[in-house]
Amino acid sequence: MFQDMTKQFNESMAPFRELVNIQTKMLEELTRQQMECTKACLEATMQQSSELQKCKNPNDLIELQQAYAKELETTLKAANEQNLKALTEAQQAMQQLAQGSLEAFSGKQ
Repeated sequence: MFQDMTKQFNESMAPFRELVNIQTKMLEELTRQQMECTKACLEATMQQSSELQKCKNPNDLIELQQAYAKELETTLKAANEQNLKALTEAQQAMQQLAQGSLEAFSGKQ
């Protein structure tokens, strides 16, 4: 009897464990993406700092700042798209899990 209750409990907790797995994977992916984005921004800043020494006039500085801003914009847009993709994939996985759980629950009654 105890084994049956344990088995039933484990089966009923399976969707919750899967939800935790989905969220864990999503957070790992978001963290990885944020680390890549931060690294790219730092590299761009270091490159821009080294290029500042080469500026001979205000126009050079303006062009350098524009290129720097454009590079940061591109990096941040790419990071945003990757973040949205990870969130969308997690949302879809959670919806499928919820739908499957509801269908399983409906079938048992």
